[in-house]
Amino acid sequence: MTTTLDRTSPRDLAAEPPARLSLTPKTTLAGQLDGAWWPRSRDLEAELPPLAAALDKVWGRITRVTVNPTRWPVIPRKVPVAGHTMHVGWFTEQHPDKLILLSYATGRWDLLVIPPETEPAAAARLMAAAAIPGSVLTAGALMADEVVIGRDLGDALRREASWESEGGACMSPFGSPMGHSVLPLPGTWR
Repeated sequence: MTTTLDRTSPRDLAAEPPARLSLTPKTTLAGQLDGAWWPRSRDLEAELPPLAAALDKVWGRITRVTVNPTRWPVIPRKVPVAGHTMHVGWFTEQHPDKLILLSYATGRWDLLVIPPETEPAAAARLMAAAAIPGSVLTAGALMADEVVIGRDLGDALRREASWESEGGACMSPFGSPMGHSVLPLPGTWR
């Protein structure tokens, strides 16, 4: 038995969840990025239709997309999207965490691509930072900053756990627990 898949017909958009997207507000300040996109998987064929559906309303028909192949295991040449076809290309020179969108009618947009496995709090920080009008931060800089923030957050959580495990004891500047009371008790002044 042979099965034939028709990849030319558009998918049922009602069954697809909306794109997780944060866009820079319209302003005269030009920045490095026009927003951020947080896909749910690394499947471009499944992820691009909801993205295009959201952006077609705002920016006009998106006709081309470019990605870096290091983050996407399969890069289809064409993706059917609500009444038209989006062409997909790839460039190794493009930053791995950036997606470039092109429209014949209105221009080009660069989006930070947040990895699907990113924790929601980190994704929210990245989406907000990528949507700041006039920001000079690139996709690479934002992702590097998030790695540092994630480490700092982990250090803070470890310090809090240490505090709790010691019963909330005050620490000396040298990292060792001090006595139970930091302040002198009444009547102990000399």
